[in-house]
Amino acid sequence: MDVTELVKQLKEKTPALVYLVLGTQQVLQEKALTAFLSLIPEEQQVMNVGRYDMEVTPVASALDDAVSAPFFGERRLVIINKPYFLTNEKRGGKVDHDLSAVIKYLHHPEPTTTLVFLAPYEKLDGRKKLVKELKKVAVNVSAAPLDERSARQQVEGQLRQVGFTIDDAALELLVQRTNADYGLMVANVAKLEILAYQDKHITAPMVQALVPQSLDDNVFDLVTAVLRRDQPRSLELYQQLLASQKQPLQINAVLVSQFRLLIQLKVLVNHGLSQGSIASKLNVHPYRVKLGLRTVRQFSLERLANAYLGLVKIEQNLKTTQRDPELLFQLFMLQYARQR
Repeated sequence: MDVTELVKQLKEKTPALVYLVLGTQQVLQEKALTAFLSLIPEEQQVMNVGRYDMEVTPVASALDDAVSAPFFGERRLVIINKPYFLTNEKRGGKVDHDLSAVIKYLHHPEPTTTLVFLAPYEKLDGRKKLVKELKKVAVNVSAAPLDERSARQQVEGQLRQVGFTIDDAALELLVQRTNADYGLMVANVAKLEILAYQDKHITAPMVQALVPQSLDDNVFDLVTAVLRRDQPRSLELYQQLLASQKQPLQINAVLVSQFRLLIQLKVLVNHGLSQGSIASKLNVHPYRVKLGLRTVRQFSLERLANAYLGLVKIEQNLKTTQRDPELLFQLFMLQYARQR
């Protein structure tokens, strides 16, 4: 199940004895934790909630807490955070974890305890006996990064719950400026709610005013202008980046990275790979892949490669000469515009 379904079930049904929350989306991990904490009345949390970080605390301490009876309450909540021993990661340090004791507990969970494994990892090591036993017993909750569509739905739903609305144009701009990163979207929605507190309606100008464009966003516009061989627009955007105190090497590095990604997208889409497969293969957010594919469909691989090689040459000149960065970029555009 996802975290939204978890929140709903914890409100309506008796909680399970063991949960596994797996995924790297921090805001979803925090949302799940808040939902679990709501199981215990606030006045009882000091005595009936235990939170243990496995990077500094032996798992035996958490298990000792889990087998204890609730203190003046009906339920005890034990949180096992960062259980790296469920993955294939190797950690140094002197924390000694008795994993056989965890398996033993999973075979006979304490009926008055809810044990939660908060695992902020992409995946677990399915070969381990403990992982196999945990997946048999635990209710599995996904905190994996959301795709663009799910992120939009979650943000709209969150706003509706507190009585806010958002224009389609505003939501589109929010997605663009955060690269559809759900964590960034949530963080910026909190600011937008303050700005729109009176009317409870979020508009595109509000998003434009409060949500900053990243360097990648600005460079993406520049990439498009370069590919279209639009020299005036390209130089204007490059000058704007310099005026915003961005370093020439930094700007060029992002440009090179963007063109490298576009070349990879062009090659993979020509081999018949789908958008989802490409995102997984390159380990790139699906929204970036979506935008990149829109671009590469308009231009040949040769044009992409020529731009990439020209930008690599600029990088070499920036590192080895004292020539003016703006002049180097202008010369690059002149040469690139002549290529057919």
